[in-house]
Order: sequence, then C-alpha cells, then structure tokens
Amino acid sequence: MKYRAAFFFFLCVTWPVRFLPYRVIHQLGRILGSALYYLVPKFRKRALSNLALASDLHLDEKQLKTLAIASIQNLLITALEYAKFSSEKEIHSVATCENPEEAAQLMQSGKPVIFFCGHQANWEVLFLEGTRRMPGVAIGRPVKNKPLYDWVLRIREKYGGKIITPQNAIREGLRALKRGSFLGIVGDQGMPDSGYCSPFFGRMAWTSPIAAILSHRTGSPIIVATTRREEGKYKIHYSAPLWPNPDAPLEQEVDRLMRGALQILEDTIRKAPGEWLWTHNRWKQQTPEKLKRPFRHESILILLPLEGYEKILPLLPLFREIYPHEFITVHSPTRLNLEGFEVISSKDPYLPDYRFKLVFNFTKDKGLNRHFKKLAAFTAISCDEHFDLKKELLRAP
Repeated sequence: MKYRAAFFFFLCVTWPVRFLPYRVIHQLGRILGSALYYLVPKFRKRALSNLALASDLHLDEKQLKTLAIASIQNLLITALEYAKFSSEKEIHSVATCENPEEAAQLMQSGKPVIFFCGHQANWEVLFLEGTRRMPGVAIGRPVKNKPLYDWVLRIREKYGGKIITPQNAIREGLRALKRGSFLGIVGDQGMPDSGYCSPFFGRMAWTSPIAAILSHRTGSPIIVATTRREEGKYKIHYSAPLWPNPDAPLEQEVDRLMRGALQILEDTIRKAPGEWLWTHNRWKQQTPEKLKRPFRHESILILLPLEGYEKILPLLPLFREIYPHEFITVHSPTRLNLEGFEVISSKDPYLPDYRFKLVFNFTKDKGLNRHFKKLAAFTAISCDEHFDLKKELLRAP
C-alpha cells in the first residue's frame, strides 16, 4: 500500500512536467539538484567522496564541489524526464545517434550487437532511441516499488524493446542475440559479487562481465554506446566494435573485452564528468551479508593517536581481514611502513580529504569525527585499543 501511495504522489508531482519543454525541465532539474546537494547530506557526501576517489581525475576541492553539484543536477534532470518520456511520441525529436550505420549493418548481416553503456546524461535514451530503429532487449534491475517499476517498464518498452532481469541475463541474452536482437547492458555499476575486477579511474572496481562472456560465446561484437547532453537534447555515439577472439581462452578474452569497453566509457566520462552518476558507489567492495550497514564502506580512514599508537598497530591486520579489498588509509603521527595500507604521516590529522566515508578515530579528539563528517564521512566512530572490531562491525551469523 505504501508503494502505491508513493507512486501516486510521484505521478501527481511530476504530471505537469510532461507539458514542459526539455530546456525548461533541464533548468528545473538544475535548481532542484542544487537544493538536493545542500539539503540532503547523503547525496552530497557520496558524490564528493566518489569524485575524490577517482584519483586519475586529479580534482581540487573547488572542482570536486562543482562536479558533485553537476552530477546531482543531472540525476534530477533524468528523474524529471521520466514523466516527459511517458508521453513522448517521437524519441528522435530529443535523442539522435550520430553514427548508427555500422551497428545497423552488423544487425542486418546477422551479427547482433551487444551495446555496453553507462549512467551518462540520461541513460534511458539509449534503449529508447535504439529500439525505435532496431529490435532489442536490455538488462534492468527491478526496484522494490512495483507500481513505479511497472510504469518505468512501460516507458522503456514503448518502442517494442524488452527488459530482462539480471537473474535471467545470460539465458535471455543468448536467446535475444540468436533471434537477431541487440542486447543492452549498463556496465558501470559496482558489483562485488560478480567475480570480475578491473581499473576504473585509477582504482580497482567490480563489474559484471556478462557482456564479454556473451560476446565470446556468440561471436557478437561489443559496441560502447555513450551519451551527452547538448542544447537541451541528447547525442548518442557508438564506438568501433570490439570483436571477440573465439580461439582465445574465455578468461583472457573476458578481461581484454571488459577492459577495452570500460576504457572507452571512462574516456568519454572524462569529457563531461558532471553528467555521470557519481552518487552511485562504483567502488563498493562487499555485499550486505557480512558487515553492518554503517560500516559497509569502501574508503576508510584510521586515525592513530599521537601517544600510544603502538597499542593500535596489532588491530590493523584484523582491519584488513574484515576489509580485504577496501581502500584503507592510516593517519599516523610518525612515519610507518604498513604493507597493504596507504599511510599519511603528519602531526595534523585535520585533513581536507573528501575520500573517506568511514572513519575509525583512535585519538581522544572527538572534533575529528565532526570534521570528517562535514566532509564526506557517513560514519565516524571513536575507538581505543580495546575496541572489539568483530563485535561492532560484523552482522550476527
């Protein structure tokens, strides 16, 4: 009942949006996105932290904040445009593909394409514009609010495309490719249970390798589809095809194809980083089963005290056991050589560092908790050498 009520409220609020021009919707989204940045800390912190974690971007504090605001604005524009798309009769009036020829020729010659894409600009236009020209299916993860998701499905499938669930992705994906439909896969989501990890903006990130597996199995090429917003409309661009080598081992080909596709996607995100979904935890490292929610973060800071820090050092191996893949930084008042940890040595622990979502403070200065929570930390907890890590952090078996 609560989901129906929430969906009805959403429809009432967004109903007028369908009558607005796209330029007005985009301006409204920017205003609401700016408000969301300042009023809702979880969106602001996640965007700031994730941008700071993208070490290859080399952003200063001003750039971090500018891009975080732009990313949240982009998210609000995308949310508002669902209402507009629900009544849009001709998607090509707002979204066009710059180079559809090669993909169309492959489809017509019996080589259906696997389109690999990410959360850029409004990612929904990729499937809408594509299925307006070609038969296609895409993988979509349902949300808990079924009335809302059913409505979103009707929008996504309005031109004859079909959405399949991740649970049936390989079987249904194979069927779609065999009958000549393209397969769309959004491949920039953090999936620590996928078993495949590769670099993304300078850090290792988990990604579903389904696109590469199906490419190797069927011989279908992977084409990276990217999107950008220009003057109130959307431009779609297709990369050159990435062809599988059927004679190479599966594991080797999966890595080659995935790295190639992700690199193309990363290169296009660099051109307009504010149009990517930085509020998604791209680098998350663990599934929910092990850790309690407040401690389920991938970027961690451990603050050692000025005196008696030696008593804390025996706890560090246990931190690494609990967080085997996470990015852990240790701030120490003295120089330390700790294998498997980033170490920052300085007398001043008040770092202007937005990377950390989780802080373990072993000093007596509780002001440090407030400091890092003002930056990007969701959880900052005061500890001592007797802190029971397993009891406090792990879920009950």
